[in-house]
Amino acid sequence: MTEIQSEIATQAARWVVEDGLEYGPAKRRAVKELGLNGRGALPSNEVLEEAVMDYIAVFCADTQPHELQALRRLALDWMARLSEFRPHLGGAVWHGSATRKSDIYLQLFCDDSKSAEIALIDQHVSYVPRTVSGFKGEMVEALSVHAFCAELNEDIGVHLMIYDFDDMRGALKPDARCRAPRGDAAAVRRLLTQRTA
Repeated sequence: MTEIQSEIATQAARWVVEDGLEYGPAKRRAVKELGLNGRGALPSNEVLEEAVMDYIAVFCADTQPHELQALRRLALDWMARLSEFRPHLGGAVWHGSATRKSDIYLQLFCDDSKSAEIALIDQHVSYVPRTVSGFKGEMVEALSVHAFCAELNEDIGVHLMIYDFDDMRGALKPDARCRAPRGDAAAVRRLLTQRTA
């Protein structure tokens, strides 16, 4: 990693934690703020995640653990509501780098892609349909909702990414750091228990 990439990661980490920016926009904002031309190689997401964890350790060590647990409990509530779609939690809330500014990302594995939408309608949940980049880089449907988190006393974005049931086979392959990229409700419960033990 170059010195410039390290500087970009450090700047971007601040915006990820403080403003809740996603990694891509945070890196682009850092390039602009640092007055760089943007043609050089950006730091990888793994490098940025390390910078985020470093930032949290220095500036948010007293608040982030509680915020992370609150987000994981909220995610678990939504996983229970949508259990028929085999929900898996991913992203910063799963990996442990989330703060109150982070959104929750749930991957749903459905036999019928419209069934999750119908379930939200049946539960009287307002949602915004979108198309986002999926875990293999492909475009997938997503249903975005605002969920009130009583523990944090604010609305949190919950994004339900819709996959075919067959996509579950590749969804649990370890990432580049040999970590599970996402987990089911039982795995999230284990994380909550480990943290409070």
